[in-house]
Formats: sequence, structure tokens, C-alpha cells
Amino acid sequence: MNTPEPKFVGLLSKEKTLDQFAQSVSSGKVKFFQSIGIDFVLGDREGPYLTDLSGEKRLFDCHCNGGVFNLGHRNPVVSQTLMESLKELDIGNHHLISEQRAVLATRLAELAPGDLPYTVFGVGGGEAVDLAIKIARGYTGRDIILSAKGAYHGHTGFALAAGDEKYRTPFGPPAPGFLQAPFNDIQALQENTDENTAAIILETIPATYGIAVPDEDYLPQVRELCDERGALLIVDEIQTGLGRTGKLWGIEHFGVEPDIMVIGKGLSGGIYPMAATCFRAELETVFHEDPFIHISTFGGAEVGCPVALKVLELSSDPAFLAHVNEIARIFSDGFSTLKEKYPEIFVQLRQLGLMMGIEMVNEFCGPLFSKAAYDAGFLSVYANNDTRVAQFLPPLTIEPSQAEELLTKVDHALDGVKSLLSL
Repeated sequence: MNTPEPKFVGLLSKEKTLDQFAQSVSSGKVKFFQSIGIDFVLGDREGPYLTDLSGEKRLFDCHCNGGVFNLGHRNPVVSQTLMESLKELDIGNHHLISEQRAVLATRLAELAPGDLPYTVFGVGGGEAVDLAIKIARGYTGRDIILSAKGAYHGHTGFALAAGDEKYRTPFGPPAPGFLQAPFNDIQALQENTDENTAAIILETIPATYGIAVPDEDYLPQVRELCDERGALLIVDEIQTGLGRTGKLWGIEHFGVEPDIMVIGKGLSGGIYPMAATCFRAELETVFHEDPFIHISTFGGAEVGCPVALKVLELSSDPAFLAHVNEIARIFSDGFSTLKEKYPEIFVQLRQLGLMMGIEMVNEFCGPLFSKAAYDAGFLSVYANNDTRVAQFLPPLTIEPSQAEELLTKVDHALDGVKSLLSL
């Protein structure tokens, strides 16, 4: 007698899933999505596609959960790596020396922008940012952390404090020691940096702020400022890292070497949660007196380390990065044509590689575009801190024909926004 394979997708009907999610997870999310006509329930997923649990709608994923699915959904090579890993490994014990973490950290050090030989692992990007800030304060003995207005670094502890005000305000008084200045404004950073500044933390390209690509000289000037004032530079590569911009690390476009770099999202391969805080050798002295002063029970889980290694192998391949840049050129040309077709609403494409934002004329356009995109058959989430912009982040593995397919869908979505605005 053959034992049937276990089934996880489709155990419940779509209606039952919506009901149970509303009753047990988030009534607000269900109410919101139903109110705007996006009652999509994630069912089958593969490559660049997401299918509704009912099987009646398929979306091209152009959000990728902020870069989690850089290599597509259920990438067969990455999935096979996890299955092989499960034959030998489990989560491990964070107190003990780990062969798997040692191998992964060594490879990260080899690939890092500049001299970042040490890595501490976490589960998510917020945890990685929290640790980066702890290291900066612990090493410098200073208090102030300076970030960009409109930034997003996570929903936990110090990461929340370094992010935009809207994510902090509902939860009480802000944590002390955090300041913000406008992004891409070196004078504002200079005016807010002094002898008590422990670190400046910046996303290479702030996604939630609308895929804001900085001027070529901005990040090099930030590096110089940090050196002058004795502050550390923390670069958040959680979304821009691992090939998204056409280079392995987004910061490479600007010729800047950080003191600390945080990675997350895509390092998981969309399969096993993994984040990392990479830092200069002298900063490791923070842990010399007590190497157990920071721990993460599930950070750098051994079963997930081979997955992250495979992600690094795939993402750092020169042929892979050349492919990303080829697809980026197709989008650049296609969006130029669309800009001519929709001058009333389409302002510009903010782009570095496949890190793209569709800037439109007013703050209503981003939400309208997300709905029009859904109707046109693709998932695009507007930038929450600049709602003029729709994030456009397809998997890095798509083929030229799929890029052309997406451009047709974007055409339909822009036409939908134009109609909704009655222009």
C-alpha cells in the first residue's frame, strides 16, 4: 500500500482560510484586503509566480517580499540543498562552536565589500540591525545613532528606533539616542553628527522611502564624515544585497567600505531564515570580555547554513550578475517607452539594476498602482514612506521574455491608474 505524500497547500478552502486567519491571526489584514478587492490567499508558488489558493488567479511576483525571493520561489537548487542538509544537520546549539557557521562566515568575509572578517548570525534583518547598533555603541562608548528620515530597518528594538516615526509612535515614547536627517543630504548629516555619534546607519537604497537612489558622491561623503568624527558606518544591505542592484552588494556601486554591514531576506533563499551582521576585526573586541553577551538561539541555524552558502554561490556568479544587468537594461528601455506613453502620471523609473521604483505624480498613485497591478496580474507594493512610488522588484532569475511580459502588464496597470485618476 502506497502512503500518500503529505499535502500542505489546499488543506482548507479559500473561504475557510480567510475566516480562520481573521479569527486567529489578523482580522485587520483580512478586512483591508477584502475592502480593496485583493482577497488573494497564497497557494502554490514556483519561480516568479504566485497562485491564489482557489487556483483562479496567478500573479507575477514583483515584490519578492523585499528581496527574499531574489532567486524565485522554491528555487530547485536551493530547495535541494536544504533537503540534503536535513539528512545531517539540525538547528544546532548557539553556545557551542559550529563548523557550519564557521564555513558560512568565512565565505561572507571573502565576498564582503572591504575588510569585514567577523559575522554574527541572526534570524531576520531587524535582529541583525539591533546587533549592529549594539556593537557600535559598545565599541565607541557613544550613544547617538543617526539614520535617514523615511528609513526602514525593521520592527524590533533598536531597528525600530532607527526607522520612520510612523512605526514607533503607536507603541509609546521613542528610545533615547536616535536622530534622523534627510537622506541624500550630506549637509544635514554633518549638522547632526558630533563627538557623541556612535554610528550612521543607512540603507544603500531606501526601499520603503521609494527606492531613493543616492547621488554618486553622497555615500562616499558619508564615509568621510564618519572617519572625521570617529563614528562607524553601518550599511543596511538587507534589500540591496545579493545581486539585486547588478553587483553582489549595492554599496559596491559607490566604492564605499562600511564598518558594519547587515544582510537578511535574500540570504534565506526564500527557504530558511538567515541574517548576518558582518563587521571589522577591531569591533569584535566588544565580545572579548564576555563572548556570550549576545546570543541568538536560532541565528545561524546549522541546517540553514548550507542554504545560505548556496545563495552566495549563485548570487556571486559573474554570469548571474551579468544576467541581472541584461534584464535591467530591458526594463530601462521599456520604461522609457512607457514614460512617453503616460506623461500625465509616470514621472520616472528609479533604478539601480533590478532595484526599481515607479515614481508617479502624486501620493495616490502608489496605492492605485498596487490595485491596478493586481488586476493586471502582478504583485507590486507601493512604498509606504513615499506613496508616489510603486516598488518593482521581480526575481533576479527571470528571462528576457518574462521581462517583456511584465512590461505589458505594467502598461495595463498604468492605464488603469490613469483611468482611476480620470486623466
